[in-house]
Amino acid sequence: MTVQQKIFALIIGAGLFLVIIELVRRRKLAEEYSFLWLLTGFGIIVLILWYDLLEWLTRLIGARTPTTTLFIFGFVFLLLINLYFSLKLTKLTSQVKDLVQKLAISEKADR
Repeated sequence: MTVQQKIFALIIGAGLFLVIIELVRRRKLAEEYSFLWLLTGFGIIVLILWYDLLEWLTRLIGARTPTTTLFIFGFVFLLLINLYFSLKLTKLTSQVKDLVQKLAISEKADR
């Protein structure tokens, strides 16, 4: 990884930290979700500063270059985020359905 790529990745990792902290501070992002994103920023910084770990992971998964490893981990991360939000959406949909049914029963009983 070139020095320019390392600097860019460090800026992205540090920027992610700052943006997440600011979003939590302004109450635009729940603390529940901020942990995952802060962990991601920390992971980026660790892998860039501890480049031997990134190379070891690259050999472990059989990738050709460390940038491919980062891309694969990013892709897996996005898949996991999508799965998590799908589970949340399913739960919320079920709760809304239950609330609508209870409201309809309540309104019918009031008449």
